[in-house]
Formats: sequence, C-alpha cells, structure tokens
Amino acid sequence: MLKRVQDKVAIVTGAGQGIGAAIARRLAHEGAKIVLVDIKSEFLSDIVQELTQLGAETLSIAADISKKTQVVDMVAKAKDHFGTIDILVNNAGIIRDGYLAKMSEDDWDKVMDVNLKGPFLCCQAVFDTMKSQNSGKIVNIVSRSWLGNIGQANYSASKGGLVSLTRTLALELARFQINVNAVAPGLIETPMTRSMPEEARSRLLRMQPTGKMGSVDDIASAVCFLSSNDAAFINGQILHVDGGKSCGLLSL
Repeated sequence: MLKRVQDKVAIVTGAGQGIGAAIARRLAHEGAKIVLVDIKSEFLSDIVQELTQLGAETLSIAADISKKTQVVDMVAKAKDHFGTIDILVNNAGIIRDGYLAKMSEDDWDKVMDVNLKGPFLCCQAVFDTMKSQNSGKIVNIVSRSWLGNIGQANYSASKGGLVSLTRTLALELARFQINVNAVAPGLIETPMTRSMPEEARSRLLRMQPTGKMGSVDDIASAVCFLSSNDAAFINGQILHVDGGKSCGLLSL
C-alpha cells in the first residue's frame, strides 16, 4: 500500500525531541525523506540514529531559525541534497513565561523571534521551490495558548500571530497549490509536563474534558494528515488537538 507521503521531502524544525521528533518519525514511517533541523547538531543525534535504523533518508542541519542567513542556508542545503522541498513543518519554538509586570523585553523579543519570525523566514525561504513545482504543504505548530493564557503574554501573542500568518499565507499561496495549515496542541505528555509538580498536573488534568493528556503521536498524526494528499482541499485551517479543551473551560 502506498504510504501517505511517499518520497516527499519534509523539513521539520525543532526536530531534536518531543513533538518535533515525533513528527519526523511519523513522516519517515509514511515514506518521507526528512530534513531534521534544530539549533544545535547534538540535539539531533538520537533522532538521526533512530530514523537511519528505520532506513529513512535523512539530513540533519543545525540552524537558528530566527536568523535569515541561517534559514536561507538551511533550505539551500536541503534542496541541494534532496533536489526539492515538498513539506515544511514549522515546529521549533520556545517558552519564557512570566506575568506582564515581570516579563523582560528580552523575554518578549526572543519568543517572538523564534516562534513567529522563524516560521515566517522558513516559509519565505521555501516559497520559490514550492511555487516552481506548483505544490507544497506547510504546517505550522501553534498552541491552544493562542486563545490566551495567563502568564504567557509573549508566547500566546507569538502563537496568535502564527495563526494569522497561517491564514494569510493560505490565501496568498493557494494559487500556487501550496496548502498552509496549523495544528494547535493542547495539554501533551512531554518531558516538561512530566516534570511538573503533582499538584499542577492534577489541576490541569481536572480541566481536561478527556481527563488525560494527549501524546506527541497525536500531534504527529495530525501533521501527517495535513501534509498528505488526503488534505488537498484543506487550507488556512487551525486544527486543535486538545481533547476538546478549546471548546471551553470545565466548571470544576
């Protein structure tokens, strides 16, 4: 049976761990050739080894996606190696939480640079290639926090901006048969959530309609779908993968 993204070339940023590694793994299982990107090459060693053992074709690149020269160089290396770029997954992001009164200008700027400017630069860098082949899939990883979250003015604003960027590029690039969509994870089981104090975990779980956290594989499945021809007529959409949390707060 033909796999969903057989022989497609996919760039995944922030691929070294967590959601990014799960996305790379799922796309590789579905036949894609994977360009693994993270800010430091050592962050990629485990996932490179894992995918190589699976027989997937991979290329690992260390790049700071908030720097245009590094993004342009990263995309050029990917195209030189594989010949084309079919899929871009903008997953890389950072968190520097704090209340308004205590948030530093640096915390604001750095989150905006990585979470919003970075995806913009990556989309801009792959555009010519996707335009020339009259096809492409771009999936931006946002967050349920784009709806607003206490103590995350910078993070929520960056993800809200990425939602708007997704919708705008969907309109701009549709005539070139380039689909631009976003996946908004909710509460996901990751090393960060596992390290939370038990009281904080319990409180968050009580607010979950499902009563449990999602997995990184739940996010990877959504990204794989939006990267495939099964989603050929889906454009400019924000897919919440959050167990229903985006529908509203539970009264507990």
